[in-house]
Formats: sequence, C-alpha cells, structure tokens
Amino acid sequence: MPVGTQGTMKGITVEQMKNMNIEIILANTYHLAHQPGTEILDKFEGVHKFMGWDRNILTDSGGFQMVSLVHLTTLTEEGVEFAYPHDQTRKLMMTPEESMRIQKCIDSDIVMQLDDVVSAGIGRGPRIEEAAERSVSCGLDPEPRIKCSEEMTRRKAPGFAIGGLSGGETKDEFWRVIHNSAPLLPVDKPKYCMGVGYALDLIVLVSLGVDMFDCVYPTRTARFGHALLIDGKELDIKRGEYSLDTREQGF
Repeated sequence: MPVGTQGTMKGITVEQMKNMNIEIILANTYHLAHQPGTEILDKFEGVHKFMGWDRNILTDSGGFQMVSLVHLTTLTEEGVEFAYPHDQTRKLMMTPEESMRIQKCIDSDIVMQLDDVVSAGIGRGPRIEEAAERSVSCGLDPEPRIKCSEEMTRRKAPGFAIGGLSGGETKDEFWRVIHNSAPLLPVDKPKYCMGVGYALDLIVLVSLGVDMFDCVYPTRTARFGHALLIDGKELDIKRGEYSLDTREQGF
C-alpha cells in the first residue's frame, strides 16, 4: 500500500496510481489531525474527496509516532500527548477514542486501534510487558507475541495486523517474529505487517503468510532519483554517466 501520509501521494498523481492498478493507499491519523485538521476533513466528508481518490484507504492509528516522534510525546495510561513539531505549544492528546474519532473524520475503509508502540531495541522488560497489556502489542520475544495473538483472535476482527517491527531490529530478528507470529493468526483473514516495504522483506514475508504491507520506501526512493532494479538493488539515475543515456530499459 503506497503511503499518502497527509492525504496526498508525493510525486505521483491519483490517475497514475489508478493506471498502476493500486487499489488501496495508507494515510496517517496523527499527521492528518495536524494538517489539514479534522475540521477541513469534515467539510470534505473525508480524505477520499479531499484527494480525489475513490478507492480504499487504510489509516494507521497514530501509534507509530510514539516511536518516530518520541521526543515530542508524553505517555500516560489515558493515551499519548503529542506536541506538534512546528509549534510545540500546541498539543494533541491521542486517546484510543480520539484516534477512532479522527479516523472517522478521515472516512477510512480500514481503521487501526491505537497501539502502544515500543522500539524494538528496548528488549525484554517491564516497558514491553506494559505495552502488551495495554494494547495487545509487543516486541521481539515469542512468548508475549503468542499471548497477544491469542487475545486478538478471540475478537471477530476482519483482519489482523502485526506491528512493533521495522524499528531497528536485525533482519533475522524481524523475520523470526513473522515466522512465529503469522501462523497464529486465522488463515482465512488478511494479515497486515505494518511499515514494511523493502523488496526482499516482501518476498520473505509473503512466503511466511503475510498479505498486506505499507511503506514510504518505494515512492521516497523514486523522488530521490533512484530506480529499483529487479534484483532489489538501487540505481542512482542522477549520476553524470547517465546524463546522455536514452535507454528506457536494459540496465
């Protein structure tokens, strides 16, 4: 799922995405609450009309920003309070209820619960246990993942997300978590691994039973002037040696 963080895809038009047969994109609850804000989203009756997109939208809950913007957050049992990066006098208290309210304003087709996201580098300890107890999410160890999977599958959800990864862990650690976690989830419902987009990871995780992914990597890489090759490597097309190259393919 390409990522349109604030209700727009950078460097590519809606029509181009449709021509590529993209059926679903991801938007971000925290960032859309910040800009353009829920009042404007309400006037447009959601992000679909705001960006001219008549296909599906998935929103993450804002939980990932607990790690990526940790220097702007204050965590309590009630939720997580964010200071806005460009005006830290403004605050956003993201409770589970507020996350759902914002996602309703966005008019998402697939919404995510507010999860207590912890950096994978923390390892075992009370912080991981607290997060697992609070929002049924956890780190790299298999035991709490098993407990969380059992708790999630008690609910009749239409699909399940595997989160708390892509946070600095090694590939072996990352793949091992998926290898242990994916088989614990229902085979007849989609499994979504959050924040994953490298080509090799897609191949490995699909083979392990994962169905859905999101990441800024493909579009961000293109904007920086890099092309993705079939073997997974990147080609810097801005290098001088390609300035007079007229080939359309064959690298």
